[in-house]
Amino acid sequence: MTRLLTLRSAALAVALGAALTVGGALVFEHGLGYVPCKLCLTERVPYYLAAPLALAAALLPPRPARFLLGLVALILIYGAGLGVYHAGAEWGFWPGPNDCGGGSGAGPADVADFLKNLETVRPVDCTAAAWRFLGLSLAGWNAVIAAALGLFAAAAAGLAQPSSGPHQPGR
Repeated sequence: MTRLLTLRSAALAVALGAALTVGGALVFEHGLGYVPCKLCLTERVPYYLAAPLALAAALLPPRPARFLLGLVALILIYGAGLGVYHAGAEWGFWPGPNDCGGGSGAGPADVADFLKNLETVRPVDCTAAAWRFLGLSLAGWNAVIAAALGLFAAAAAGLAQPSSGPHQPGR
């Protein structure tokens, strides 16, 4: 019973962590006016997958819960890799994607508006960090958070043997 409660608690913690991370990104975007680049939006996808899967794991018996938490761990570690790639592109360690850019807002109504927009609108660049805290950009913090949540989910999934009691197959 303790192992089941631990799995449920861990699954709920991962779901909450994923939801809070995406919520933070949405606050930066909609509340503080930071326009996300293509990579920023792509980095959210693992959290969109991880949160509901972790919630489902919290409701399932131990074996499928461990499986789902293991899957969530893989998804979040992939997300951490996306964050590392993005942060590395921001630091100039490697080139970012050549199709990264864009803007926000409605498209121009006519050619004159389009030409006027070209003078004022700057595409969002994946290689320029818009904000840093303690030396890490949002992409860097995403890598740290996704890796931590992924490793926590992996540990909770039982990828390591439980420390108490004999191992009982199927439980």
